[in-house]
Amino acid sequence: MLDIGSGSVLLLHHWDTDGICSASLILDHLQREDIVSWTPPLGIFYLTDEHIKMAQGYHNVIICDMALPASNVREIAEKTSVTMIDHHHQDPIEGIDHINPVAWGASGDDYPSNTWVIKEHLDLPVSLKIVLGFVGDREQKIKDNPPFWEILCGFMAEEGIEFEELLELVYRIDSSYKVGDRESVMQAPHQLTTYNNKEDILGNKEWENNLTKLEEKLEKVLSEPPEEIDGVQVKRLHTPYAIISQVTRRLAWGTGKDTVVVNTGFFEDHDQLYSRSNRVDMHHLIEQAKEYGYNAGGKKDVIGAIIPKQETEKFLKETIKYIKKKRRD
Repeated sequence: MLDIGSGSVLLLHHWDTDGICSASLILDHLQREDIVSWTPPLGIFYLTDEHIKMAQGYHNVIICDMALPASNVREIAEKTSVTMIDHHHQDPIEGIDHINPVAWGASGDDYPSNTWVIKEHLDLPVSLKIVLGFVGDREQKIKDNPPFWEILCGFMAEEGIEFEELLELVYRIDSSYKVGDRESVMQAPHQLTTYNNKEDILGNKEWENNLTKLEEKLEKVLSEPPEEIDGVQVKRLHTPYAIISQVTRRLAWGTGKDTVVVNTGFFEDHDQLYSRSNRVDMHHLIEQAKEYGYNAGGKKDVIGAIIPKQETEKFLKETIKYIKKKRRD
Protein backbone atom coordinates (compact mmCIF):
# COMPACT_ATOMS: atom_id res chain seq x y z
CA MET A 1 0.00 0.00 0.00
CA LEU A 2 0.92 3.65 -0.38
CA ASP A 3 0.57 5.46 2.93
CA ILE A 4 -0.93 8.68 1.55
CA GLY A 5 -3.14 10.86 3.70
CA SER A 6 -6.23 12.79 2.70
CA GLY A 7 -4.41 16.05 2.01
CA SER A 8 -3.15 17.42 -1.30
CA VAL A 9 -0.82 15.23 -3.39
CA LEU A 10 1.96 16.16 -5.82
CA LEU A 11 3.00 13.28 -8.07
CA LEU A 12 6.49 14.13 -9.33
CA HIS A 13 7.53 11.78 -12.12
CA HIS A 14 10.13 11.17 -14.78
CA TRP A 15 9.24 12.18 -18.34
CA ASP A 16 9.82 8.87 -20.13
CA THR A 17 7.44 5.95 -20.66
CA ASP A 18 8.46 4.19 -17.43
CA GLY A 19 7.92 7.37 -15.42
CA ILE A 20 4.62 8.22 -17.10
CA CYS A 21 3.26 4.66 -16.82
CA SER A 22 4.43 4.50 -13.19
CA ALA A 23 2.62 7.75 -12.38
CA SER A 24 -0.50 6.48 -14.12
CA LEU A 25 -0.42 3.24 -12.08
CA ILE A 26 -0.29 5.34 -8.92
CA LEU A 27 -3.23 7.43 -10.12
CA ASP A 28 -5.14 4.21 -10.82
CA HIS A 29 -4.35 2.97 -7.32
CA LEU A 30 -5.20 6.14 -5.41
CA GLN A 31 -8.38 6.86 -7.40
CA ARG A 32 -8.27 10.61 -6.78
CA GLU A 33 -8.93 13.21 -9.46
CA ASP A 34 -7.27 16.05 -7.53
CA ILE A 35 -3.69 14.69 -7.72
CA VAL A 36 -1.30 17.02 -9.54
CA SER A 37 1.22 15.29 -11.82
CA TRP A 38 4.39 17.30 -12.40
CA THR A 39 7.82 16.81 -13.93
CA PRO A 40 10.94 18.98 -13.64
CA PRO A 41 12.15 20.89 -16.70
CA LEU A 42 13.03 18.26 -19.28
CA GLY A 43 16.55 16.94 -19.00
CA ILE A 44 17.03 18.24 -15.44
CA PHE A 45 17.46 15.61 -12.70
CA TYR A 46 17.42 17.98 -9.75
CA LEU A 47 15.11 20.59 -8.23
CA THR A 48 15.65 24.31 -7.88
CA ASP A 49 14.81 26.20 -4.69
CA GLU A 50 11.61 27.34 -6.37
CA HIS A 51 10.63 23.74 -7.21
CA ILE A 52 11.33 22.60 -3.66
CA LYS A 53 9.24 25.39 -2.19
CA MET A 54 6.38 24.47 -4.53
CA ALA A 55 6.56 20.81 -3.50
CA GLN A 56 6.59 21.75 0.19
CA GLY A 57 3.18 23.34 -0.34
CA TYR A 58 1.55 19.91 -0.70
CA HIS A 59 0.61 17.60 2.17
CA ASN A 60 2.06 14.59 0.33
CA VAL A 61 4.73 14.29 -2.36
CA ILE A 62 5.26 11.09 -4.35
CA ILE A 63 8.52 10.99 -6.32
CA CYS A 64 8.30 8.45 -9.08
CA ASP A 65 11.11 7.00 -11.24
CA MET A 66 13.51 9.87 -10.52
CA ALA A 67 16.64 9.46 -8.40
CA LEU A 68 16.62 13.09 -7.31
CA PRO A 69 19.55 14.28 -5.19
CA ALA A 70 19.09 13.20 -1.58
CA SER A 71 19.52 16.82 -0.47
CA ASN A 72 16.48 17.84 -2.58
CA VAL A 73 14.39 15.02 -1.15
CA ARG A 74 15.37 15.74 2.47
CA GLU A 75 14.57 19.42 2.04
CA ILE A 76 11.06 18.64 0.76
CA ALA A 77 10.60 16.19 3.63
CA GLU A 78 11.29 18.94 6.17
CA LYS A 79 7.78 20.27 5.57
CA THR A 80 5.76 17.48 4.02
CA SER A 81 5.41 13.71 3.78
CA VAL A 82 7.54 12.18 1.01
CA THR A 83 7.27 8.78 -0.65
CA MET A 84 9.93 7.92 -3.23
CA ILE A 85 9.37 4.99 -5.59
CA ASP A 86 12.32 4.20 -7.82
CA HIS A 87 14.61 1.53 -9.32
CA HIS A 88 17.79 3.51 -10.05
CA HIS A 89 21.14 3.16 -8.33
CA GLN A 90 21.03 5.38 -5.24
CA ASP A 91 21.81 5.14 -1.53
CA PRO A 92 18.78 4.78 0.76
CA ILE A 93 17.39 8.10 1.95
CA GLU A 94 16.45 8.22 5.61
CA GLY A 95 13.42 10.14 6.87
CA ILE A 96 11.13 9.24 3.95
CA ASP A 97 9.34 6.16 2.69
CA HIS A 98 12.00 5.10 0.16
CA ILE A 99 10.60 2.25 -1.94
CA ASN A 100 13.58 1.21 -4.07
CA PRO A 101 14.78 -2.41 -3.85
CA VAL A 102 17.95 -1.52 -5.79
CA ALA A 103 18.88 1.17 -3.25
CA TRP A 104 18.54 -1.47 -0.53
CA GLY A 105 20.80 -3.96 -2.30
CA ALA A 106 18.69 -5.78 -4.90
CA SER A 107 20.00 -6.39 -8.41
CA GLY A 108 18.92 -3.95 -11.09
CA ASP A 109 18.27 -6.95 -13.35
CA ASP A 110 15.41 -7.92 -11.04
CA TYR A 111 13.87 -4.44 -11.33
CA PRO A 112 14.26 -3.35 -14.97
CA SER A 113 11.59 -0.67 -14.59
CA ASN A 114 9.90 1.42 -11.97
CA THR A 115 6.57 -0.03 -13.05
CA TRP A 116 7.84 -3.40 -11.80
CA VAL A 117 8.69 -1.93 -8.39
CA ILE A 118 5.12 -0.58 -8.20
CA LYS A 119 3.70 -3.90 -9.41
CA GLU A 120 5.46 -5.77 -6.60
CA HIS A 121 4.80 -3.15 -3.94
CA LEU A 122 1.07 -2.93 -4.69
CA ASP A 123 0.71 -6.59 -5.69
CA LEU A 124 -0.68 -5.72 -9.12
CA PRO A 125 -1.25 -8.13 -12.00
CA VAL A 126 0.91 -7.79 -15.11
CA SER A 127 -0.67 -5.19 -17.38
CA LEU A 128 0.09 -3.14 -20.48
CA LYS A 129 1.38 -0.18 -18.47
CA ILE A 130 3.66 -2.40 -16.40
CA VAL A 131 5.28 -4.08 -19.41
CA LEU A 132 5.58 -0.77 -21.27
CA GLY A 133 7.69 0.43 -18.34
CA PHE A 134 10.38 -2.21 -18.78
CA VAL A 135 10.12 -2.35 -22.56
CA GLY A 136 10.61 1.42 -22.53
CA ASP A 137 13.64 1.32 -20.27
CA ARG A 138 15.31 -1.75 -21.78
CA GLU A 139 13.94 -2.00 -25.33
CA GLN A 140 15.74 -4.89 -27.13
CA LYS A 141 17.90 -5.58 -24.05
CA ILE A 142 14.89 -7.00 -22.22
CA LYS A 143 15.40 -10.11 -24.36
CA ASP A 144 18.69 -10.67 -22.51
CA ASN A 145 16.87 -10.85 -19.17
CA PRO A 146 15.32 -14.37 -19.27
CA PRO A 147 12.79 -14.01 -16.41
CA PHE A 148 11.34 -10.79 -17.79
CA TRP A 149 11.47 -11.91 -21.40
CA GLU A 150 9.42 -14.95 -20.35
CA ILE A 151 6.93 -12.69 -18.57
CA LEU A 152 6.74 -10.47 -21.62
CA CYS A 153 6.28 -13.39 -24.02
CA GLY A 154 3.41 -14.66 -21.90
CA PHE A 155 1.79 -11.23 -21.88
CA MET A 156 2.21 -10.80 -25.64
CA ALA A 157 0.69 -14.21 -26.34
CA GLU A 158 -2.26 -13.55 -24.04
CA GLU A 159 -2.94 -10.06 -25.41
CA GLY A 160 -2.17 -10.80 -29.06
CA ILE A 161 0.47 -8.10 -29.35
CA GLU A 162 3.94 -8.21 -30.91
CA PHE A 163 7.17 -6.86 -29.43
CA GLU A 164 7.55 -4.30 -32.22
CA GLU A 165 4.06 -3.03 -31.44
CA LEU A 166 5.05 -2.49 -27.80
CA LEU A 167 8.09 -0.53 -28.95
CA GLU A 168 5.83 1.61 -31.12
CA LEU A 169 3.64 2.42 -28.11
CA VAL A 170 6.73 3.35 -26.09
CA TYR A 171 7.97 5.66 -28.83
CA ARG A 172 4.61 7.41 -28.94
CA ILE A 173 4.46 7.99 -25.20
CA ASP A 174 8.09 9.14 -25.18
CA SER A 175 7.48 11.53 -28.06
CA SER A 176 6.18 14.41 -25.93
CA TYR A 177 9.39 14.81 -23.98
CA LYS A 178 11.55 14.16 -27.01
CA VAL A 179 10.04 17.15 -28.84
CA GLY A 180 10.27 19.25 -25.66
CA ASP A 181 6.55 19.44 -24.79
CA ARG A 182 6.66 19.38 -20.97
CA GLU A 183 2.96 20.24 -20.57
CA SER A 184 2.00 17.21 -22.60
CA VAL A 185 4.31 15.06 -20.46
CA MET A 186 2.53 16.19 -17.30
CA GLN A 187 -0.89 15.44 -18.81
CA ALA A 188 0.13 11.98 -20.01
CA PRO A 189 -0.30 10.00 -16.73
CA HIS A 190 -3.91 11.20 -16.49
CA GLN A 191 -4.49 10.40 -20.17
CA LEU A 192 -3.20 6.85 -19.67
CA THR A 193 -5.71 6.25 -16.87
CA THR A 194 -8.41 6.52 -19.56
CA TYR A 195 -6.59 4.27 -22.08
CA ASN A 196 -7.39 0.57 -21.89
CA ASN A 197 -5.47 -0.95 -24.79
CA LYS A 198 -2.95 -0.38 -27.58
CA GLU A 199 -5.59 1.15 -29.86
CA ASP A 200 -6.20 3.96 -27.36
CA ILE A 201 -2.51 4.87 -27.34
CA LEU A 202 -2.25 4.61 -31.13
CA GLY A 203 -5.27 6.91 -31.39
CA ASN A 204 -3.45 9.84 -29.74
CA LYS A 205 -2.85 12.07 -32.78
CA GLU A 206 -0.52 14.45 -30.94
CA TRP A 207 1.86 11.58 -30.15
CA GLU A 208 1.60 10.31 -33.72
CA ASN A 209 2.60 13.72 -35.13
CA ASN A 210 5.46 14.03 -32.64
CA LEU A 211 6.80 10.66 -33.70
CA THR A 212 6.88 11.66 -37.36
CA LYS A 213 9.04 14.71 -36.54
CA LEU A 214 11.37 12.65 -34.38
CA GLU A 215 11.90 9.88 -36.90
CA GLU A 216 12.89 12.45 -39.52
CA LYS A 217 15.45 13.95 -37.14
CA LEU A 218 16.81 10.57 -36.01
CA GLU A 219 17.25 9.36 -39.58
CA LYS A 220 19.31 12.44 -40.37
CA VAL A 221 21.45 12.10 -37.22
CA LEU A 222 22.08 8.38 -37.66
CA SER A 223 22.93 8.76 -41.35
CA GLU A 224 26.14 10.52 -40.25
CA PRO A 225 28.60 7.91 -38.87
CA PRO A 226 30.15 8.37 -35.40
CA GLU A 227 33.85 8.77 -34.67
CA GLU A 228 35.74 5.86 -33.13
CA ILE A 229 38.20 6.62 -30.34
CA ASP A 230 40.05 3.76 -28.63
CA GLY A 231 37.34 1.33 -29.69
CA VAL A 232 34.52 3.56 -28.40
CA GLN A 233 31.91 5.08 -30.71
CA VAL A 234 31.59 8.83 -30.13
CA LYS A 235 28.71 10.79 -31.62
CA ARG A 236 28.22 14.56 -31.35
CA LEU A 237 24.82 16.23 -31.67
CA HIS A 238 23.55 19.80 -31.55
CA THR A 239 19.76 19.62 -31.23
CA PRO A 240 16.98 20.88 -28.93
CA TYR A 241 15.25 17.50 -29.25
CA ALA A 242 15.67 15.05 -26.36
CA ILE A 243 16.96 12.21 -28.49
CA ILE A 244 20.37 11.56 -26.92
CA SER A 245 19.36 8.32 -25.18
CA GLN A 246 17.64 6.97 -28.31
CA VAL A 247 20.64 7.80 -30.50
CA THR A 248 22.92 6.07 -27.99
CA ARG A 249 20.75 2.98 -27.87
CA ARG A 250 20.51 2.64 -31.62
CA LEU A 251 24.25 3.08 -32.09
CA ALA A 252 25.19 0.74 -29.23
CA TRP A 253 22.68 -1.99 -29.95
CA GLY A 254 23.13 -1.75 -33.70
CA THR A 255 26.88 -2.39 -33.48
CA GLY A 256 27.47 -3.99 -30.07
CA LYS A 257 30.12 -1.32 -29.40
CA ASP A 258 30.56 0.89 -26.35
CA THR A 259 29.06 4.26 -27.23
CA VAL A 260 29.23 7.84 -25.96
CA VAL A 261 26.97 10.61 -27.29
CA VAL A 262 27.29 14.32 -26.50
CA ASN A 263 24.53 16.85 -27.24
CA THR A 264 25.57 20.51 -27.13
CA GLY A 265 22.20 21.92 -28.21
CA PHE A 266 19.74 21.03 -25.43
CA PHE A 267 20.83 23.48 -22.69
CA GLU A 268 22.26 26.97 -22.93
CA ASP A 269 25.12 26.56 -20.44
CA HIS A 270 25.45 22.79 -20.14
CA ASP A 271 25.87 19.76 -22.38
CA GLN A 272 24.34 16.31 -22.18
CA LEU A 273 26.55 13.23 -22.13
CA TYR A 274 25.09 9.74 -22.41
CA SER A 275 27.01 6.48 -22.57
CA ARG A 276 25.98 2.85 -22.90
CA SER A 277 28.08 -0.32 -22.70
CA ASN A 278 27.39 -4.03 -22.92
CA ARG A 279 30.49 -4.89 -20.89
CA VAL A 280 31.33 -2.06 -18.49
CA ASP A 281 29.77 -1.35 -15.09
CA MET A 282 29.10 2.41 -15.03
CA HIS A 283 28.43 2.80 -11.31
CA HIS A 284 31.88 4.12 -10.41
CA LEU A 285 31.80 6.62 -13.28
CA ILE A 286 28.37 7.84 -12.14
CA GLU A 287 29.73 8.39 -8.63
CA GLN A 288 32.77 10.19 -10.03
CA ALA A 289 30.53 12.51 -12.05
CA LYS A 290 28.53 13.30 -8.93
CA GLU A 291 31.74 14.08 -7.03
CA TYR A 292 32.56 16.61 -9.74
CA GLY A 293 29.20 18.25 -8.98
CA TYR A 294 27.51 17.12 -12.18
CA ASN A 295 23.90 16.04 -12.20
CA ALA A 296 24.38 12.38 -13.12
CA GLY A 297 22.59 9.07 -12.86
CA GLY A 298 21.98 5.79 -14.62
CA LYS A 299 22.19 2.06 -14.20
CA LYS A 300 24.81 -0.68 -14.48
CA ASP A 301 25.24 -0.26 -18.25
CA VAL A 302 24.27 3.41 -18.66
CA ILE A 303 25.40 6.84 -17.50
CA GLY A 304 23.70 10.14 -18.23
CA ALA A 305 25.24 13.42 -17.09
CA ILE A 306 24.65 17.16 -17.46
CA ILE A 307 28.01 18.92 -17.64
CA PRO A 308 29.06 22.59 -17.75
CA LYS A 309 30.11 23.30 -21.32
CA GLN A 310 33.67 24.20 -20.37
CA GLU A 311 34.15 20.75 -18.77
CA THR A 312 32.53 18.56 -21.43
CA GLU A 313 35.64 17.60 -23.39
CA LYS A 314 37.53 16.73 -20.23
CA PHE A 315 34.78 14.43 -18.97
CA LEU A 316 34.31 12.91 -22.43
CA LYS A 317 37.99 11.91 -22.43
CA GLU A 318 37.62 10.55 -18.89
CA THR A 319 34.58 8.50 -19.93
CA ILE A 320 36.45 6.94 -22.86
CA LYS A 321 39.45 6.22 -20.63
CA TYR A 322 37.17 4.63 -17.99
CA ILE A 323 35.49 2.37 -20.55
CA LYS A 324 38.82 1.35 -22.04
CA LYS A 325 40.29 0.51 -18.61
CA LYS A 326 37.25 -1.44 -17.43
CA ARG A 327 37.28 -3.53 -20.60
CA ARG A 328 40.81 -4.65 -19.73
CA ASP A 329 40.05 -5.42 -16.06
